[in-house]
Amino acid sequence: MFKLARRWWKYLTAKLTGSFNERADPKVQLEQAIMESQEQHTRLKEQAANVIAIQKQTELQLNRKLDELEKTTGQARQAVIMADDATKRGDATKATEYTRAAEAIANKLIALESEVADLKARSLQSAQASDQAKAAVAQNSSMMQKKLAEKQKLMGQLEQAKMQEQMNKAMAQLNETVGADVPTFNEIRDKIEARYAKATGTAELAGESVESRMLEIEQAAQNTEASARLAEIRAQLGLQPGTVSDAVPQITPQTQSEPSPGA
Repeated sequence: MFKLARRWWKYLTAKLTGSFNERADPKVQLEQAIMESQEQHTRLKEQAANVIAIQKQTELQLNRKLDELEKTTGQARQAVIMADDATKRGDATKATEYTRAAEAIANKLIALESEVADLKARSLQSAQASDQAKAAVAQNSSMMQKKLAEKQKLMGQLEQAKMQEQMNKAMAQLNETVGADVPTFNEIRDKIEARYAKATGTAELAGESVESRMLEIEQAAQNTEASARLAEIRAQLGLQPGTVSDAVPQITPQTQSEPSPGA
């Protein structure tokens, strides 16, 4: 029962994760990834700073112990010299005191040498750790720069993909049926061409009808009357009579039905 519940939980988690990734904005996810990398780099720098600080502290401690060791070594030598001088003078009491002091200083010297050896080992280890930390920070910084450069590239690709998706969607709307309420571009074109063809055919039929011929006859009669009137006016003015074709251009059925080039 427990295994079944665990499998179901894993399945549900994977399903929810897949649904989330499908609906999530890649731009936001990319920003989140960069922010996470920057936070990791900040934590790495803090850790490296702590390692370097330990190395610096160890160096300071080592330097102090070396100075103390040098001073103590000088004291031990001085105590030995003074004990030897007291022995030569036959002053047994002073010789004993100086000898005991030299022994105490020698014990202190042995302890200091042990501490110095330990600090040298720790300093060497901390120096190596410091170098590794610096190298890790430098390497991670280089990776961060590459990620930032790749981010710009991915952002450009994302915007290009969005634009291409919009173009594909627009082309699909022009070439495919998108619903009864929204006609396609091809449907609208077919409708306009059908309307144009019907109007042109109707006009051609009207041009061949009796009414059209009657209009041509009336126009011809008006032209004849106008020519006669012009001839009468020319005679009253004492002008040479001209031909009708010179006075008024004759309008034939062909010239009436055909539009001029400038129309």
